[in-house]
Amino acid sequence: MKKLMLALTLCLSGVSTFAQQKIGYINSQELLSIMPETKKANDEAEAYQKTFADQMKTMQTELESKFKAYQASEKTMSDAIKTVKEKEIQDLQNRMSSFEQTAKEKIDDKVQELLDPINKKAQTAIESVAQEKGYSYIMDTSIGAIVYAKPDDNILPAVKTKLGIKDTPATTPGSKPTTQPGTRK
Repeated sequence: MKKLMLALTLCLSGVSTFAQQKIGYINSQELLSIMPETKKANDEAEAYQKTFADQMKTMQTELESKFKAYQASEKTMSDAIKTVKEKEIQDLQNRMSSFEQTAKEKIDDKVQELLDPINKKAQTAIESVAQEKGYSYIMDTSIGAIVYAKPDDNILPAVKTKLGIKDTPATTPGSKPTTQPGTRK
């Protein structure tokens, strides 16, 4: 009987402790999409990506030119010349493939470098608002972790105020590369 009473007491104290927890929520993707720094970072990332795209286009033009020249004179080439020209084309294709992979890695690194301070700023603001308003937990609705939430518990307006962001219509998240606050790739 004493064990049953002890177990019941522990269960009830756990329920009352949980009932005292205040939980808020935010859509971090919406927050990130309206932060001015995100647009600047996205513009910078696009410009960086364009430099690689321009170089890739130049390489593609060179490949097409070499292939057309090969096709035009293939019938009159000796086997040795054909082999050399085919190897040149294959080498260029390999360089293009390697360049494309390197470019993707560099672009991903650049995007991460640009977004990290923005994510940290958002995370710091979220944590600050949560502490100021007495929240024990903040859930992120952008990852679909909440089925129901009271609108009064949405801290996005308070975080926007903390960051000095005026009310603006929400943009469509996902149109530019972004990451969750507090996460790394």
